[in-house]
Amino acid sequence: MTSESATPTARAGVTVLGLGAMGSALAARLLDTGHRVTVWNRTPGRDASVIERGGVSAPTITDAVAHHPVIVACLLRHASIHETLDPVAAELRGRTLVNLTTTTPNEARELAAWAGGHGITYLDGAILAVPEMIGTPDAQIFYSGSHTAYEQHKPVLDTWATSTFDGADAGMASLIDLAMLSGMYQMFAGFFHGVAMVGSEGMSAQEFADRTGPFIKAMTDSFAGYAEIIDRGDYTVPGQQSLEFSDLSHIVRASNDQGVNPATIAAVHDLIRQQIAAGHGGEGLARVHESMRANKLA
Repeated sequence: MTSESATPTARAGVTVLGLGAMGSALAARLLDTGHRVTVWNRTPGRDASVIERGGVSAPTITDAVAHHPVIVACLLRHASIHETLDPVAAELRGRTLVNLTTTTPNEARELAAWAGGHGITYLDGAILAVPEMIGTPDAQIFYSGSHTAYEQHKPVLDTWATSTFDGADAGMASLIDLAMLSGMYQMFAGFFHGVAMVGSEGMSAQEFADRTGPFIKAMTDSFAGYAEIIDRGDYTVPGQQSLEFSDLSHIVRASNDQGVNPATIAAVHDLIRQQIAAGHGGEGLARVHESMRANKLA
């Protein structure tokens, strides 16, 4: 381990592995905020912009990890982390690995165990942002794993985004990130389905967006109320729309009538029917959560 590891990290040296769009944005932000940066990428030729900013391009992965005490991996997927770092595990001993590669929670936990077995401090990170957002308060990065590493290197982490530590379980950051992305993608899928429905009769997607946007924004205000009901586990709270009233079959039929694939709304309809069949038709819509929750919580 180099002597840098004992110094404050406000302007620490950092090695960034992976120069895709996100890795390049992370490296550029570090350089713009005065940090010394060494980069490495499996495919040559992607380091030009980093070098122009004052970064150093390492010829090999061994050289890259030897330069600094903090190693940031922003690679393609879980397998690529092992492909890249397994050969240099010995050189990583005593250093901190910040993994910003998108992984599942169990993949992050496996990497934490691998790192621990090689004397590497592990911090997992999940980026909730696009590359253009890096360096702005709107970007969020969730971290889990080593709290010591999080606190020690927070001056580095905070250059990229609003940082949040979510506990010692290395998989927690990934779990929260993927859960939020699940909500986002399903929301977009619902919008796309709506566009397809009205588009079948000639309405433009822009007109539909203009009309549905304010309604959807208003509906997101109900998240807090639903969250309170779910946390209490009481779906009989007065004032809720009942499952029996939440009959989505007419939307499914209308989609079919218009020649539109009803798969997205049909999935929600099926969850509602499951709870009604189980005898909960008079309870609130949030009861659908019970058809989704992990068995270990039942």
